[in-house]
This record gives sequence, structure tokens and C-alpha cells, in this order.
Amino acid sequence: MVREKTHAEKHHPSRLLLTLDLMGTFVFALEGALAAVEGDLDLLGLMVLSFATALGGGIIRDVLIGAIPPGSIRDWRLGSVAFLGGAIVFLFHHFVRQIPNPLILSLDAAGLALFAVSGAGKALAYDIHPFIAILMGGITGVGGGTVRDVLLAQVPTVLRADVYASAALAGAAVMVLAVRMKFPKTLAAVAGAIVCFTLRIVSVWQHWNLPHVHVQ
Repeated sequence: MVREKTHAEKHHPSRLLLTLDLMGTFVFALEGALAAVEGDLDLLGLMVLSFATALGGGIIRDVLIGAIPPGSIRDWRLGSVAFLGGAIVFLFHHFVRQIPNPLILSLDAAGLALFAVSGAGKALAYDIHPFIAILMGGITGVGGGTVRDVLLAQVPTVLRADVYASAALAGAAVMVLAVRMKFPKTLAAVAGAIVCFTLRIVSVWQHWNLPHVHVQ
């Protein structure tokens, strides 16, 4: 008798999605740890913020699409990479803090792009409707940063400044559209990541912002 595959086996993450998740996790872990240093948190606080920033968005996405337990809990590599990023900042923060702001911005945009396309890709793998998959890509990209800001008692940056979530949604949309048009998944992910990264960088360079309600 042939054993049916379990839900987890059917939706085991592809090498592409795992690679994107690991790269994005490391970049956002560094960001979370740097925010902890700026907030004068201790080692435990730094590690918590590093983990939350790196994996918060992915956990929210997985809970919403029914990938239980979340990938960051099931796969030890994601948590290890998050803590590795935090440890690097803790041990070498004097060197890390000297990284030029343009490079930090580029790394942030790269992390956003990686998570946006990996989030959308995983949602599609779970047979989520393409429109919702785009939203899941956006949540994956900005969720961790939102959790970070809440833990630091700040209004989340994504809600008040810059073209950030919009860039993530645009990148996810390009990837989903490319997949629907039968492009190779790797090519679709690269296209989506490039769109997200470029839009984020250009928006900062040109000082683009979404419209605000101006109260007289």
C-alpha cells in the first residue's frame, strides 16, 4: 500500500525558496540587531529583536496560509541564521556600525526583495489565490520590521514613511504574474526581486512617499 504524503511533505520548501529565506533572514537579523544596539538593549534583547525582525514576517505569513508549525520553527537553519546575525552585530558592532548608510539601505532593500518574492512563492506553493499570495509577499517583507518597531515602542516605519510596503507588493506581484505566465520560477523570483529592490532604492533617492492626509 502506497503511503500518502503528509501535508508537510507535499509543501516541503524548494531549494530556491529556502535560499531566498536564508539570505533575507541574515540581512534582516543584522538590521534588527543594529536597532537593538541603537535602543541600548542587552544581549537577550538584541537576540530577541534580531530573531523577531528576521523571522516575524515569515511566521505571520505561515500562520495565515496554514503552514503549521511555521518554517522558522520547523527548520532550525532559519533560527540559527537569525541568531548568527545578532551575534555578529553584538561581537563586532563597532565595525558593523561603520558600514556606510547607502550600503545599509541597499542591504535592507535586498532583504525586502528576497522576503517579498519568497513569501509570495510559498503562498503559491500552498495553493493560495494569486491576489492573496501578493499580500503574503508584502507581509513577509514588512512583518518583521513592524514587529521590531512595536517592540521598540515606535510607530512602524512602514505605516508612516517611504515606499516600502508598496515596493514589496510590487515585487511580489511581478513574481506571481510571471509564474502565472509559466515563466521558470527562478526567473520569476529574480524579476520580482529586481522590481522590488529598484523601486525601493529609487524611491529613497527621489524622496518618493505615498500621499498623506494633510489636516489644516
